[in-house]
Amino acid sequence: MCGSRGAWNVPSTPAGPPAAPAPELISRTDPDGPVTTAGSGDPGGPHTPQRRLKPAAATGFAPSPARPAAPPTALPTAPPTALPTAPPTALPTAPPTAPPHVEECDSPMKGLLWTRPVARQKPRLSREAIVDAAITLADTEGLDAVSIRRVAAVLGVRPMSLYSHIARKDDLLDLMSDRIAAEILVPDPLPADWRDALRAISHQTRASCLRHPWMLTTFAGRPHYGPNALRHAEQSAAAVARLPVPPRRKIAILRAVDTYTIGHVLAELRARDLHSRTDVDKVELTTYLRGLIATGDYPFLAQLGPGNMTIMGDDAQEDFADGLEWLLVGITAAIES
Repeated sequence: MCGSRGAWNVPSTPAGPPAAPAPELISRTDPDGPVTTAGSGDPGGPHTPQRRLKPAAATGFAPSPARPAAPPTALPTAPPTALPTAPPTALPTAPPTAPPHVEECDSPMKGLLWTRPVARQKPRLSREAIVDAAITLADTEGLDAVSIRRVAAVLGVRPMSLYSHIARKDDLLDLMSDRIAAEILVPDPLPADWRDALRAISHQTRASCLRHPWMLTTFAGRPHYGPNALRHAEQSAAAVARLPVPPRRKIAILRAVDTYTIGHVLAELRARDLHSRTDVDKVELTTYLRGLIATGDYPFLAQLGPGNMTIMGDDAQEDFADGLEWLLVGITAAIES
């Protein structure tokens, strides 16, 4: 038909003998035959599916030659453009440092192995170190200066690290007191005579309390059942073990000696504190008291003498020894009566 498009272009012919049958369209794959696209579109175009024509019987018509397929046209592409990149920048790095707990030795790799200095490690935090630092702080600044934060600052550690060894401040005070109680212990063997034994314990107690005045506060504030405190009590009990008196009287004797000892230490500490706070020495205080006595308003104090009314310096040791001896003599008389 005129104007139709298909696999074949058949021109119009005048009437005449019947036309030969149209070639049969089949769909098959023939690798040797020419490929002709059946359907709309230009011959040789990329149409799917493709069908091949089965050769027909010879007729008076020759098929139109297939149009050659146009070669594919490559689209113009721009050459790849490299994006500008910044040069790599090295990140600043801190210089390597030695571990905090190891002190580096000078030239550690020089010399013989046996002559090289050994790196010293910082000691690890321990309960003993904490107690030592707390005692030093209490001796120099008083018991009120002792706190978890202050002790940690002395040791150069964080306060929270102390809680791995102690639970609270009261526990620290107990450990401090028990450490000082070890200083009160009299070296073995304890004297066999009960008076000599109590005398030795009393002098040891006085000396320790004068070195650590804060001990009197801890002793008065709470009972102590630490191992060293119990050893001190054991020594005192051993001193009076052979006395022919009931246990209740033995305890009374020990309390009498302890009361005298602590009382005398308190008097010495008050005098020492007065001097430290006011810079008043024994000579100045004696001069002041002598002026008051001279008024005649204190006749009985005048009999004692102003110089004997103070308890400073070397006189304190002698006064303590005299008073303790009188106490022991009186206890002896009471037992033997």
